[in-house]
Amino acid sequence: MRKKLKEVNSNIKILVVDDEPGIIDSLSIILRRSGYYYEGCTNPIEAIEKVRTGNFDLLVLDYLMTPIHGDVVVERIRQFNTEIYILLLTGHKDLAPPLETIKSLEIQGYCEKSDRFDQLQLLIESGVKSITIMRTIKKFRDGLNKILESVPKIYQLQPIGNILEDILVELLPLVSSENAFILVDNIIDTDETKKSIFRGIGKYKTEINDFMSMLNSKLLERIGNARITKSTIITSNEIILPLLNEHNDSIGVIYVESSNNTETEIAEGYKLLEIYASQAASSVNNAFLHSLVNIKNEELNKTYEQLRIRYLDTIEALRQVVDAKDEYTCGHSDRVSYYCVKIGEAFGLSEKDIETLRVAGLFHDVGKMGITDDILFKTEKLSKQEYDEIKKHPTKGARILSVISMFKDIVPIVRWHHERIDGTGYPDGLKGDQIPFLARIVSVADAFDAMMSDRHYRSKLDLNSAIKQLEEGAGTQFDSIVVERFIGMLGRYMEMEKEIKYTYDLCRKNS
Repeated sequence: MRKKLKEVNSNIKILVVDDEPGIIDSLSIILRRSGYYYEGCTNPIEAIEKVRTGNFDLLVLDYLMTPIHGDVVVERIRQFNTEIYILLLTGHKDLAPPLETIKSLEIQGYCEKSDRFDQLQLLIESGVKSITIMRTIKKFRDGLNKILESVPKIYQLQPIGNILEDILVELLPLVSSENAFILVDNIIDTDETKKSIFRGIGKYKTEINDFMSMLNSKLLERIGNARITKSTIITSNEIILPLLNEHNDSIGVIYVESSNNTETEIAEGYKLLEIYASQAASSVNNAFLHSLVNIKNEELNKTYEQLRIRYLDTIEALRQVVDAKDEYTCGHSDRVSYYCVKIGEAFGLSEKDIETLRVAGLFHDVGKMGITDDILFKTEKLSKQEYDEIKKHPTKGARILSVISMFKDIVPIVRWHHERIDGTGYPDGLKGDQIPFLARIVSVADAFDAMMSDRHYRSKLDLNSAIKQLEEGAGTQFDSIVVERFIGMLGRYMEMEKEIKYTYDLCRKNS
């Protein structure tokens, strides 16, 4: 058991701070035996600097120390490190800090000293599990971000060989690998014959004849098995992922070497690769379809629709990741889309404009995937630099949607939904009629839903307060006519709220 624990947790760094050397010595035996990297410190001021420079994951800290107590140590550490997991020790229950202090300083655990360390050891093990889980979540989220950033590039309509190379270039950072190749078959050439195509990177970046000599019989057997079973094959130093089209037919494989990765890293990495392989297969399939368009013009409409569905699926996945990223804004895009449609109907807009509003409302915040968590979830006032980063999300979203021409009507709405009538908005400082009318509608719908939702930094407003803020912003922040028309609809807000919930639940049930 200890040997296994040592292998799993050898990368966990623990710092113990206590002015009693005996405590330091006792804990050092327990922690090192459990396989953790451990340091002890009897000086609390010195400990602060160790945390600043040492990249520790877990801090075990005595409360009553000299020259400063443990709560002061934590307060100073939290000024520059909000992620380290902290366990507080005290030998005097009556002198322990109040619960409010423990909460405000984000201390994750509290333990009374005793002759036995059973309780503390359990708390440490629990802390290590939490740290490991958070690392996995962060790695998975970072990987998803990389996938979402790479998707527009691999979806560009270009020669199939270029698409395959782009797929490999964007794939390798997901698993910190250097060598990979992709094999795809049944590609339709200009003479309507079918052929196979190969692209490699790293040591596999070679001509097809040299490449074939690198494939031994066992590797070919594993590749064949991955294609036949349509499942991922993982060995100690490689991952083989089948590429499946929309009919669940195998169209090829992606092979990635992973010899420098641990088993845990491989297990985590292959999940990301499977997500990415799905998108890669879609982009390759789109290239197939595009080839058919060039060969048979009569199939243009069908091909374009399949491309549209594929890309909409990708954007929908991205939108759900944006919502899932922050529990406070979950469902925000759905509600904004609903309000946009209702406002459009109130103005008697065409079906085309209303559909544009619906989609623009769904995707207006898609650029927030490019904003880091420490800024997006911050509860205190943002610095100017942090606020400037937040203000980039309309531009990031517009870039994502501009990859394909069918979203050309949505791009300006997403880019300019934070512009203001008085010209003080962002990103381009447009004013008045320079702002597209549909973007002015999204601006009002977005602001209203934000007011009516709980956020990290404040509680939601009541309906009357939200209406008052819309009225106060009319003519400066918002289009006065849009505000007037929207407020006129809010007399049936309770009924609208039920419609939104029904639509939202139905959407989630079918997704």
